[in-house]
Amino acid sequence: MTVLITGGGGFLGAWIIRRLAARGIDLRVFDRRDDRGIVRAIAGGVADRLDWRTGDVASLADVSAAADGCDFAIHLAALLTPACAENPILGAQVNLIGTLNVFEAAKARGMRGIAYASSAGVFGPDDGAIPHPTTHYGAFKLACEGSGRAYWQDAGLSSVGFRPAIVYGPGRETGLTAGPSLACREAVAGRPYTIGYSGRADMIYVDDVAAAFEAAATRPFEGAHAFSLVGEVADVAAIVDGIRANVPGAAVDWSGPPLPLHPVIAPSPIEAVLGALPHTPLADGLARTIGFYRRGVTGEG
Repeated sequence: MTVLITGGGGFLGAWIIRRLAARGIDLRVFDRRDDRGIVRAIAGGVADRLDWRTGDVASLADVSAAADGCDFAIHLAALLTPACAENPILGAQVNLIGTLNVFEAAKARGMRGIAYASSAGVFGPDDGAIPHPTTHYGAFKLACEGSGRAYWQDAGLSSVGFRPAIVYGPGRETGLTAGPSLACREAVAGRPYTIGYSGRADMIYVDDVAAAFEAAATRPFEGAHAFSLVGEVADVAAIVDGIRANVPGAAVDWSGPPLPLHPVIAPSPIEAVLGALPHTPLADGLARTIGFYRRGVTGEG
């Protein structure tokens, strides 16, 4: 079995690679450039053994070439919220057209299915159960979910989209919601850091999200699904307290408006389709993240 991972050179891709490689699954990474730094930090030497292809996800020809010989696709390649706000047209080309390209390539090659990264951004700030995005990023993700249903209806191509809110953990260093992870890194390094938002949000540890993608790639399912991945709702103040509990005296604080998504995301019946999945409490996830950076920055165990 060969799994294609678009955007596999990023934070979440690295954690998914770590899980799938441990199962002995053949992996092909498709990304804009061959930069294996995050994958190497998370998954170790497997990074140097990957079948790595470069190209533009907005190009059907590039995606199709990368998809040859693959049995399942994990689609992560995307521009995040700030980039979509700055250039909505480019955001649509990457996030929506890029997703359609992956579906087209999978359909043409008879792949078993696709698991793709949607987002809790589809809900907007007022309701965590009924989608009503207020950002271009959320709007593009919601459109991708609709296209997934259309490909199931028209071509029988199965898919599942996962909707996490704040994904945190070792290696998360870009995007609007990277603040808690960066705060862990900076606390270990002894530098001050301000998380750039306030209020409550759902926090889910990265390896729990990676486990959902692993389940989709390795367990049979049919249909077109969109599942919210629920972690633990926490105020930024509680996150800062959790960091300081592990790094006493850490100069970490927060400032800025609440995030443009509802803090309480309604759970989805994911276990009925993919089985039981792990859940990491926030305190444990913060401790693991700090431990990762402590090993890297200070050399401590």
